[in-house]
Amino acid sequence: MQSSSDGTPKYRRIVLKLSGEMLRSPESGECIDGAILQAICHEIKAIYDLGIEIGLVVGGGNIFRGLSGQTHKGIDRTTGDFMGMMATVINAMAFMDCLEKIGVPVRVQSAIPMNDVAEPFILRRAVRHMEKKRVVIFAAGTGNPYFSTDTAAALRASEIGACVILKATKVDGVYDKDPAKHADAKKYTELFFMEALQKRIQVMDSTAFSLCLDNHVPILVFNLNEPGSIKRAVLGEQIGTLIH
Repeated sequence: MQSSSDGTPKYRRIVLKLSGEMLRSPESGECIDGAILQAICHEIKAIYDLGIEIGLVVGGGNIFRGLSGQTHKGIDRTTGDFMGMMATVINAMAFMDCLEKIGVPVRVQSAIPMNDVAEPFILRRAVRHMEKKRVVIFAAGTGNPYFSTDTAAALRASEIGACVILKATKVDGVYDKDPAKHADAKKYTELFFMEALQKRIQVMDSTAFSLCLDNHVPILVFNLNEPGSIKRAVLGEQIGTLIH
């Protein structure tokens, strides 16, 4: 799809990548803040109503992060990564429940078999769900330790033929240095993948960048905390930083 002045979406099929930390309450520290969850789900519904085919990947950092488990808790990295994968399933189920309550049909597909709570990830089934206008939530990362949910988003986007990965963050794009610490930080409106790799841009890990580079999947980094930002992104408005 191409953007137009009449509100036609630019992208037909997307993968929306959300950090689990986005769900954490800034006041109480609760893992899943109901108000934040509902606000994000309403943003997703707004683009669902435009006819966008949506794949959703949510991290699990609000509950458990494998790498930090190894660093701070003495948990073996492989064990910790599997614990983090379980955390993404919890977040996926929260999104499923909330989205269905506002009229959005959802299917959760897990990279780790857990048939009582989610379907196994099957590519053709995932694509068929999208064609039938169901949101598909890809849970449990890639199903393998040592791979982040950013890599899972890049992998699933490549597999389903997504037009773009929408990487929702707490900042309005990619900067050459931390804008919270440096007043002279420069924002990029666009970057090439090789530039992002050479500059060691930390928005996504190098494995995810490489997958997107090899499979020609652009990444749009934008601020989720700006109301309506997901819709603006799919309509092709100038927002965030496009890495391509």
